[in-house]
Parts: sequence; C-alpha cells; structure tokens
Amino acid sequence: MSLTAAVYLEDLSVGDTFRSGEHALDEAQIVDFARQFDPQPFHTDGEAARQTFFQGLAASGWHTAAVTMKLLVQSLPLGGGLIGAGGSVEWPRPTRPGDVLRVVCRVLEIRPSRSKPDRGMVALETLTLNQRDETCQRLVTQMVVMRRPG
Repeated sequence: MSLTAAVYLEDLSVGDTFRSGEHALDEAQIVDFARQFDPQPFHTDGEAARQTFFQGLAASGWHTAAVTMKLLVQSLPLGGGLIGAGGSVEWPRPTRPGDVLRVVCRVLEIRPSRSKPDRGMVALETLTLNQRDETCQRLVTQMVVMRRPG
C-alpha cells in the first residue's frame, strides 16, 4: 500500500501490506549501538566475534528492532502514532555488517474496541528482511490504532 496521509483504523483491511525503504548497516553502526546498549563481544569486536556462537560480528537484536521501528515509522503513518500494546519478536538469523534492511508489514487482524469507540487493536506481522530477502527479525505486535477524528 502506498501512503501519503495518516492511516486510521477504518482505512485498514486484513491482508494490507506496507513496505518500507531501506537502511544499510555497517560495522561502525553495529559497534556503536552495541557499546551503548548491548556491550557483548559478538556485537562490539569483530575478531572476538569469530570465536562465538555467531562466528562473526552480528548486530544486537535490539539494534535490528530499532532499525525496524525507524522503517515502520517511515512507512506506516498511523494516525495517532505507532502505539504498541505487546507482542513477540524472533531473530531467526543475525543481522551483519553490510546488510541492507527493509520491512514488510502485514495486517493480520483488526478488532474495533467495544468500550472505546475512538480506537481498535490491530495485529501486525512485520518481517525485517536483508538484501537477500532473508528474515532477520519477525515481529508480531498488537497495536492501538485510532479511528479517524471527527
């Protein structure tokens, strides 16, 4: 779906798909994020990372999640903002230096609120893919989505 204006609950249908632009990750971004937020050797030191489970430098899953959030904000302009209400996250493969990430987000379910007529809950599946269309992250979230005002 191509977007230019805010999207509200009544604009969404199950199966709608949103696609983002791209974000290229390099070693410096991975190391900088990890030093601040996830300072483990497989995220901060390429040499040490070769001796770990990852067998090389890998971005923190939380870094992948942060890039995913940036790409979602740019590609899914929900009226009232992206308001998460829980979900699950999986990282089936590491994000590596040189990966170019993009997200594909699909509406799984829409539930208008019975008690709050100005909103509903929307279940979204967001896949964060690399340049080879491999899934680096799968995020299934419940989002609070507002109805169009007025």
